[in-house]
Amino acid sequence: MTLLIVLIVEVKYKMKHILISVVGPTAIGKTALAIKLANYFKTEIISADSRQFYKEMYIGTAVPSEEELNSAKHHFIQHKSIFDHYSVGDFEKEALEKLKHLFANHKIIVMVGGSGLYVNAVTKGLDTFPKINTEIRESLNKDFQEKGIENLQLQLKQLDPDYFSKVDTLNPHRLIRALEICIGTNKPYSSFLKKDKKKRPFYTITVGIDAEREIIYDRINKRVDIMMNQGLLTEAKDLYKHKALNALQTVGYRELFSHFDEECTLEFAISEIKKNTRRFAKRQLTWFKKNEETLWVDYNYNEIELFDLINEQIKKASNIN
Repeated sequence: MTLLIVLIVEVKYKMKHILISVVGPTAIGKTALAIKLANYFKTEIISADSRQFYKEMYIGTAVPSEEELNSAKHHFIQHKSIFDHYSVGDFEKEALEKLKHLFANHKIIVMVGGSGLYVNAVTKGLDTFPKINTEIRESLNKDFQEKGIENLQLQLKQLDPDYFSKVDTLNPHRLIRALEICIGTNKPYSSFLKKDKKKRPFYTITVGIDAEREIIYDRINKRVDIMMNQGLLTEAKDLYKHKALNALQTVGYRELFSHFDEECTLEFAISEIKKNTRRFAKRQLTWFKKNEETLWVDYNYNEIELFDLINEQIKKASNIN
């Protein structure tokens, strides 16, 4: 019955290539919805979660389970090593090439992920930045090593408060990238983020999952507890010797590295993981809420009603030149 519905939609409305992008804060249920959509439309999934690219990071990045991966074909899951240099620009290029091949066999593809910049790289394209003197980055890296991340946070808050309110302030790589643009151009980093989106050979329908703040925070706290029970502490210990790598500058690992450095107790590190993940979720929502075309649904959505809404969006897309 489901296949018949999909075929009717495709034939009647001469369906264009469509990317359904599932977004929302961490721990809200994006993977589950993406799999449901992939099974409904008999298609495949592209991951736009930058934390799940790395094969050495499994528990702390909430990689889909083996059962979930087997229930729908996924791409860009643990396909890189933490030792690889892999930028958002690399992902944009590879994801668009993958979509080109997938659209040869499917009219609809599902993309899922909470990394806003990576989602936008696929749907809108990356912003263009001027070339910056490499000495600026070298100086910022030196400041980070000598003065710590707080100094970077303070500088960015002063030079670009708008971007500071959105960025992961505990990620030195992101802070340094923004600061080198601010310093090298004498303009806020955020001023380069307001370009027109690039044309894509597909139409994007964005579905956002949301919930009351208390519910999101409770789901995050429970997920962290589950991760610890699954062995996150051991996973972090195995990665500790590589803690300086950019891929590991992320919540869930940084806090445990601080514990291994005897800077805090394990109990405090776990509480920091929960707190910083909650903050991250808040920034995710701030980012995704900027897209006024997003179809927002409650985390406790009615599946039939939601799929009806998506099919309506597909019909509308088929009438767009």
